[in-house]
Amino acid sequence: MDGDLGDFLRSRRARIRPEEVGLASHGRRRVPGLRREEVAQLAGVSVDYYIRLEQGRGPSVSDAVLDAIARVLRLDEEEHAYLYAVARPQKKRERRRAAPRVRPGIQVLLDGMAHHPAFVLGPAMDVLAWNALADALLGFSRMSAARRNIARHLFLAPDGRTVYPDWAAVAAQTVAHLRLNAGARPDDPGLRDLVGELSLKSEDFRRLWADHQVKACMYGVKRVQHPVAGLLTLPYESLTLPSEPDQTLVAYTPEAGSETAERLALLGSWATTGA
Repeated sequence: MDGDLGDFLRSRRARIRPEEVGLASHGRRRVPGLRREEVAQLAGVSVDYYIRLEQGRGPSVSDAVLDAIARVLRLDEEEHAYLYAVARPQKKRERRRAAPRVRPGIQVLLDGMAHHPAFVLGPAMDVLAWNALADALLGFSRMSAARRNIARHLFLAPDGRTVYPDWAAVAAQTVAHLRLNAGARPDDPGLRDLVGELSLKSEDFRRLWADHQVKACMYGVKRVQHPVAGLLTLPYESLTLPSEPDQTLVAYTPEAGSETAERLALLGSWATTGA
């Protein structure tokens, strides 16, 4: 996706100060962080080789070189994996596929989680299936199928900012997760279309996307402001389905007896009875 390797390497060397890696910093530097020749020197490759790699016109790069560059740029585990993905993009382009379907057994599982809002996401964060409590919480059934997407709702929907009191943090996490998925699936049409749409329509998304942060949002805590249930503090867990590696089950897991769990129980009752 649009020169990801070069952009990623430039963004990462810009955040490393020369003195952090044992280099002297003399006078005014034209670029923030490390220069390309400094990365090459520290990684043990020629300057020309590194420049061609950053420009996306280098030869097939070895594990040893990628590992050395990751060490110099102080990449964490997820950034290291992302570097591998964008340095070796899949050569076979994926054709546009039919809309993914969630197996009936997964829907039964969702419905059985009556006390926990739960839903299934695709790689581009499209909401593929959900249970009744997730619908009461986030209103999936009121969205059109084309708009039923976590990232699209977050950045483009009129209420996208009011749902999450910590919107800035949630937005940054969402973009970092999308960036990770895009690196692993560079030719996924759903991801490509989503990134293009959000880049065109949201200045906040463009700024966050250009920052090249990568992070898998597999667990954590989100706060949700609901018009009926009020403010809910929701721990969540995300599980990749073994039989469907492109689908992720997300479940909110408040502690039994907590104020949030009690409010969710009331929300479920309200959604069922309207009272």
